[in-house]
Amino acid sequence: MRRWDAIEAFVAVVREGSFSAAAERLGVSASHISRRVAELETHLGTPLIYRTTRSIRLSEAGEQYFEECHRLLEGFISAEEQISRQQEEPSGRLKLTCAATFGERFIAPLLPAFMRRYPRLEIDLHLSNRRVDLIREGFDLAIRLGTLEDSSLLARRLCDRREYLVASPDYLERHGAPHTLSELAHHNCLLGTSSTWLFQDRGQRRELRVSGNWHSNSGPAVLAAARAGLGIAQLPDYYVTPLMESGELLPLLENNRYRHSGVWLVYPKVRQQLPRLKLLCDYLIDRFEDGIPWHSGA
Repeated sequence: MRRWDAIEAFVAVVREGSFSAAAERLGVSASHISRRVAELETHLGTPLIYRTTRSIRLSEAGEQYFEECHRLLEGFISAEEQISRQQEEPSGRLKLTCAATFGERFIAPLLPAFMRRYPRLEIDLHLSNRRVDLIREGFDLAIRLGTLEDSSLLARRLCDRREYLVASPDYLERHGAPHTLSELAHHNCLLGTSSTWLFQDRGQRRELRVSGNWHSNSGPAVLAAARAGLGIAQLPDYYVTPLMESGELLPLLENNRYRHSGVWLVYPKVRQQLPRLKLLCDYLIDRFEDGIPWHSGA
């Protein structure tokens, strides 16, 4: 049995989520992938993947085996990259993910110039508000907003990011403005992907659970509700800065605004030696150093 071929097939099935998608990714047939995984399971003497008509699920042994196999595979890829690094024009695939609105407005427009500079590179950009598992799903880079949570990943700061609590003058005229965090319990809070908002309270980080009658996984939808006077929203600067400057939205509880947020380039440790990843990170950081689009001295 060609063990390495089988391991590559197994890792691809887990990352792509199906045998057919893994086959497409590796340029082989689905039956080839199925045979390789079956051979691997026979060799190990235990099931690795439970198959159903619609999905796959890893066994306990499969979970453990995947954690080791993906490291071996990434190490192999990294070794190949280092052998040929910078001796020829960089090539290969870069798979990255970013929150939808931020990616559409500020990341995607920067990538064509990068591709023109390095035409042998392939970019696979996923715009989604879902928080992906970089290692399991085979991503090279995530652009994450807010505060960092996963210490197993490496990160470089792309730029600052400020979260503002805002409401329309119409809403505040009808309901008054909150003067303390506790008063938010008496207001209609417009919820995005989380019902927990982050603040600074007496110099300490504080997470506060809020509630309201509007909930959407779309930042623009939450913004539209705030502009219409439905309630109070917590939104990042790139949504609200122009509207605060025009007076259409008013900032609230400024003394409690959390000031240690940012936009981060996050990647697995096994990817850090990839020359193409470093090129992209350096390029994005350089572009943002030219000026953050939504900041205007606020």
